[in-house]
Amino acid sequence: MKVLSLEDGNKLVAAARSAVELFIRNPHFNRSMVEQHTRDLKHKYGLFVTIEYYPTKTLRGCIGFPRAVGAIGNTVVDAAIAAATEDPRFVPVSHHEFNELTFEVSVLSEPVLLSKGERARLAAIKVGRDGLIIEYGLYSGLLLPIVAVEEKWDKKRFLEETCVKAGLPRDYWKQQNVNLYRFETQVFREETPNGRIIEVKLE
Repeated sequence: MKVLSLEDGNKLVAAARSAVELFIRNPHFNRSMVEQHTRDLKHKYGLFVTIEYYPTKTLRGCIGFPRAVGAIGNTVVDAAIAAATEDPRFVPVSHHEFNELTFEVSVLSEPVLLSKGERARLAAIKVGRDGLIIEYGLYSGLLLPIVAVEEKWDKKRFLEETCVKAGLPRDYWKQQNVNLYRFETQVFREETPNGRIIEVKLE
């Protein structure tokens, strides 16, 4: 998936960092201070912001929107603040650790519903290209493509870990009444805290 230029990616990652920095200082900050730099990014896609410690790449927060909710130039502000302050796995990011963190933005394609059946689902996904979403009643879980690449999972393990993310048994991806989706991403990240921004090649 390639829908944005590196310049666009630079704007998104810079906006994510700026939004969090300003929010930490003042939760009532004027978000237009950030959005004025991304107002030309009117594309409508899902979007996730991932925050990690540098250089260990230890996760610090990751939240976003699986499906488009508006222009990505605005969505990135909400996703970044949520990743920094609302991820239930972590306490909110503080200004003391801000210079130890790197920001990453993943832009998501529209999810594609996979066919039913174990073999069909295994055949339909490709590690390095696809992320996964599982939905079953009130349960849902999403894993970005980059997770499977970094963890060196095969297809089956990737499917199992998506179930775990949703709070479901590991083999629930085989169930006929479970909806499973794949999606692609375009990923931009800082190489170092507040450093050069690159596009990440997954495959």
